[in-house]
Amino acid sequence: MRRLSASSSAALVSLFAHPGLSVSELGRRVGLSQPAAARMVDSLEADDLVERIPSPVNRRWMTVRPTQQGNRLAQQLLRGRSAPLVDTVAKLDERDQQALAALLEKILTHVYEETGQGQRICRLCDRKSCTRSAPCPVGQAERAEEM
Repeated sequence: MRRLSASSSAALVSLFAHPGLSVSELGRRVGLSQPAAARMVDSLEADDLVERIPSPVNRRWMTVRPTQQGNRLAQQLLRGRSAPLVDTVAKLDERDQQALAALLEKILTHVYEETGQGQRICRLCDRKSCTRSAPCPVGQAERAEEM
């Protein structure tokens, strides 16, 4: 298997959270054009990390989902990304952890306001643990903009 690019890693994590995306939607979420996303999916498919399947809505459309190997790799990517952060934050006392959370919420909200691209900001986000204890600030900023 080839070394994964940042976009391919983000694509696997996105598909782990939301299997069945179209190639175009997957490209949008990781910041690639449709042709570049198609090439990326071809490469991931050649490495048996994803597969194309017909859409349940329209059998002429193809969607992408991770294989078992792709899901395992996505989980490894998420663990590898979060382990150093978890260890570092755990060394802070509760008051400092709360202060850090408040600052990160402000920063993420500002980054979303500047870019307007929640999917790209959160492309390596562990969706299941990200929103466990509090709402996602990027998602909140995105919803507020839609209103």
